[in-house]
Parts: sequence; C-alpha cells; structure tokens
Amino acid sequence: MKNGTCWLDTDSNQIQAHGGCILNYKDVYYWYGENKDTDTMEDGFAPFMGMSCYSSADLLNWKNEGIVLKPILTGNHELGSDGIGERPKVIYNKKNNEFVMLFHLDNKSYRYARIGTAVAKTPTGPFEYRGNLWLDSECSPCGRDSRDMYVYQEEDGTAYIIASSDFNSSTVICKLDDSYTGLTGEMKTIFVEQYREAQVLIKEKGRYYMFSSGCTGWLPNSMLYGISRQVMGTWRLVDNPCSGANYRQTFFGQSANAFQLKEQWYLMLDHWKPEDLRSSGYSFLPIRIDAEYVEIPWTEEFNGERGNHGL
Repeated sequence: MKNGTCWLDTDSNQIQAHGGCILNYKDVYYWYGENKDTDTMEDGFAPFMGMSCYSSADLLNWKNEGIVLKPILTGNHELGSDGIGERPKVIYNKKNNEFVMLFHLDNKSYRYARIGTAVAKTPTGPFEYRGNLWLDSECSPCGRDSRDMYVYQEEDGTAYIIASSDFNSSTVICKLDDSYTGLTGEMKTIFVEQYREAQVLIKEKGRYYMFSSGCTGWLPNSMLYGISRQVMGTWRLVDNPCSGANYRQTFFGQSANAFQLKEQWYLMLDHWKPEDLRSSGYSFLPIRIDAEYVEIPWTEEFNGERGNHGL
C-alpha cells in the first residue's frame, strides 16, 4: 500500500477509518476509524456518519465490516449527525468478554469536550453507546475537558486514557476502571503549556514512548516524542523522531495509533484533506527504537505481513 494515499478495501472503495486504531484479536486485524463518506462542508465539518470497521488477515487486504457504531438520530442526541465523534480506540476487556470503544465526543463548537463510550460482544459490533465521561468530575462542577485522545492497555489489562485537556494546553493521563467505561479517579497531568494533541503511547523494553502533534488545526507540524519509565511517571519531551523528506511537517500527516507486527512497531498517520475529508489518506511507518533514540523514517510503501520487520 502506498503511504500518503487513501487506500482501497477489497471492494475497491476508499477505506473510511480516519483517526482510528488497529486491534489484533485471534490473529485477525480490525481497523476502526471515523467514517467520513459524505460531503465536507465549507467550515471543514462533516456530519457524523459513525465509526467504521475493516478486517484483515495480512494488514493489506481490508474487508469492510460496515459501520459498527451508528449515529443516534432520535431526538437531539449528543451522538447525532450534528455531533462530533473522533479518534475511536477499541480494546478488548478479557474480564467482561467485551470490546470497548472510547472516542472524543464533542459538538461543533468543540466546547462539549468529553469521552464517548460504547461496548460490543464481537469485534465487528454492533457497538452499543453507553454515554459520556468527564476526565475529572471533582475538579470543577462539570468536569475537565478532553479532546484528542488515545487509549493504552497494559499486558495485565490495566488501561489508561491519554487526552488533550485544558483547551489542549496540557496532556492528562487517567486510569480506567475494570469495565473500561469509567474512571478510577487516578490522574496525572503532563506537558503543561505544551499544547499537544493526537497522542499515541507505546511501551518497548521497559520504557514508555508518547508521540504527539502540535495544535495547528488541519495544518501539519513537527511531531515530538516523550519518554517515561512509568505511565503516570515523570515525562520528558525529547525531539522530533521523523526523518526523511518533509520530516518537519510529519510527512504532511498526523499521528493516530500504533500497532505491532512481528515485534516491529508501526505508527499510523492520517493525511487530512480538510476540503474533502473522505479522501484523506493514511501511512503506516516503522518506528525504530534504541533506548532514548527514536526514529520514524519515511517509507514509500507498507507491505503488511510481507514486509521487512527486522528494521
């Protein structure tokens, strides 16, 4: 698959999985994301069409499994077509035998700023909407805002939300409860006054690495990465890990998710087209890690299971 382009599914239609994630469950890959298959309005807004799912055995041939979380069109619902549903992240809850989707839930003014939750019994849904979360209902009468967000799951099942908060000026890490649809109240604020979004968190050889974008709207900017020994430990911003042409603009993309293939990490990028969101493309790029040195080189193609994963 050629990086930087809008890939096609097995029916030769554009893949609609923007801002999404990949889940590996029983040797099948599931790619979830925002469905933008509608006309983009002049203000760069597209009506909420729901969250899509695609399945693949090799990360190259993607079957459309349909819209697995649909907009709720009855009444003035917060998940209606006039709302915002972005950056869906799906993790498997082994304890409850459920698949949990968490996503950025908002309105067109981006002032609602909450986390939507939905659950399903199978990876292809349908997902049932369960309501919204504030990051912290004790810090103010309403709660703390959250916008771009990521979900990280440890090997022991412990899960965290990483989100832009304080109007994107800070990054907040919150521990999820055992159901993954609620919060424990354990929270840490990092990168204060750094204005980061599009966070992605991975763990490699005892270190945690967080990739993020600057806050420049649809315009690309330099990615940065941070390092910590603990999820809720002390985080330090390091540098731009990208290398190659246009590395200062993150190859004209923005981070969305990371996944492992044969022990090799790959970072997923969205290449947003604000004038035509449904045609926004994707890139899957290798992550090279050597302790505190991290490099994400530009590569022209992603070759799935057939690729060279000994980078």
